Amino acid sequence: MKKIEKKYRILVLGASGYLGNAIYKELCMYFNTYGTYFSPKKEFENNKHFFQYNVEEDDIYEILEATKPNIIISALRGDFHAQTIAHAHVTEYALEHGSKIIFLSSANAFDAYSKYPSYETDKTLSHSIYGHFKIKIENMLMRMPKRQVAILRLPMVFGANCPRIQEIKQLISEKEAVEIFPNLIMNVTLDKKVTQQIHYIINRNKSGVFHLGSTDLVHHDEFIQQIISNITETKVSLKQVYTTNEDRYLAVLPKYNKLPKHLQITSDIVLKELQK
Repeated sequence: MKKIEKKYRILVLGASGYLGNAIYKELCMYFNTYGTYFSPKKEFENNKHFFQYNVEEDDIYEILEATKPNIIISALRGDFHAQTIAHAHVTEYALEHGSKIIFLSSANAFDAYSKYPSYETDKTLSHSIYGHFKIKIENMLMRMPKRQVAILRLPMVFGANCPRIQEIKQLISEKEAVEIFPNLIMNVTLDKKVTQQIHYIINRNKSGVFHLGSTDLVHHDEFIQQIISNITETKVSLKQVYTTNEDRYLAVLPKYNKLPKHLQITSDIVLKELQK
C-alpha cells in the first residue's frame, strides 16, 4: 500500500458514478481523498470518506466545509440547473480558500463545429443542451485565476464495464439493433487512461485546458463494429443513423497542452484493452 500523501485533500464530486468512481479509486491510495455519492449503497455508506449528496436538494457547502479540499474534481451528473448552482458554490469556495478545481468537460462543447476536430484554444460552440451546459461551467471557471483551474475535455470514454459497453451487450442479448453513426468522426479514450492523466495533472500541479482524446481519429460505425466483433461472433443488427450527408467531426485533439508520451493514447490501444 502506497503511503498517503498529506499535501492534498481531494474531493471527487460524483464519486459513485462510472468515471468518478474510477478517479476516486486511482487517487485514494495516494492522497486523502473524499467522494460524494447519490444512491444509497453499502460500500459508500460504510466508507467514512464518502458523503451522500443530492445535487438538487443538498448544499455542497456543507461537504466542502467538512472535507476542506485543496483539490475539487467535478464528475457530477444530474439536473443541469442544479449543477450550475453547485458549481457556482464550488467556485466561491475555491476562490476563498485557494483550492483548485478540475472539471470534466466534454467534446460536446464543440458540437456545433462539424467540419474539423477541435483543439484546446478553439472557441467553444454547441447546438446541444448538454454542450451548452458544459460551456456555461467552463466559462464560469475560466473567470478564476488560471492556476486554480484545469478543464479536461473528454471524448467518448470506454472501459471493460463502462455504460456504453454494457448497453451494447444488453442490446445484443435482447437481439435489438445497435445504433451506429457512419458519418461521425471522433476520438476515444479509456477510463483508466483518464484517471492516470488526472493523477499526473495533480502531481505536476498543471492547469489550463486539456484535450484528453486519442491522438488519432476513428469513424463511429467502424469503431463500434470492432467492439461488437470482440463481444460476439453472431451477426448483430445495426441501425445506421445519418444526422448529415457529410462527415461530421466530434473530436478533441491535444495540440498545445500535451501530456507526456506514456499518457497519450490511440484508438488501437482502446480496442486492445476492450479485448481483454
